Amino acid sequence: MSEPDVSELGLAADGIKLGLSADEVLQSTRAVRKRLDFDRPVPESVLRECVEIAVQAPTGSNMQGWHFVFVTERDKIEAISALYKKGFDSYRNSPMYAGRVASGLGAEREAQQARVTSSAEYLSQNMGRSPVLFIPCITGRTDDPRMMVSQAGSIIPATWSFMLAARERGLGTCWTTLHLGYEKEAAEILGIPYDTVRQYALSPVAYTQGTDFKLATRTDLDSVMSWNSWSR
Repeated sequence: MSEPDVSELGLAADGIKLGLSADEVLQSTRAVRKRLDFDRPVPESVLRECVEIAVQAPTGSNMQGWHFVFVTERDKIEAISALYKKGFDSYRNSPMYAGRVASGLGAEREAQQARVTSSAEYLSQNMGRSPVLFIPCITGRTDDPRMMVSQAGSIIPATWSFMLAARERGLGTCWTTLHLGYEKEAAEILGIPYDTVRQYALSPVAYTQGTDFKLATRTDLDSVMSWNSWSR
């Protein structure tokens, strides 16, 4: 029996782009958790294509001070994921837990937040199954707020560009930061020079189960915009 065509299953073939417009990529790059296909390998060549896009992102002083660490060895994936789960267990008991922050915002937002909570719990239990983990880093560990903001202005655009490029190639990502409570331990696992290099995030990278993603429920535009002076 022949294998089904991946296009018939709503899947992206390795190395094949989805053909989304810029607006479609921006509006449909979701934090993917439950729809990650943990059993399907991700070719290194596809990751390299995404990084080739990311290096074009604007960067402070035109210096590419950032560095992407990709983890593909199973023992290291499981070790980093265990740190993430420890961080998630602490987050679950915090006031910012996704299951608490939408209270009083209306039935639609509360329902969406319940879905987010369920998928976040799922990822905490399954991060270790990821075929690839992605950790964006930047050189220059500092506690100077101005420098930290400047660094963020370089690493965040590059990381987001990688995630957008991944979406166009049928890959799902999910920006998380909970392992950073154990950043030094993660650095030791991966040989990252902790004293001089700061990790900014952790994301699984995997093909998605299906490639169609809906718009998320968001607040109305007037609640996030001001003109000429602050109003909220």
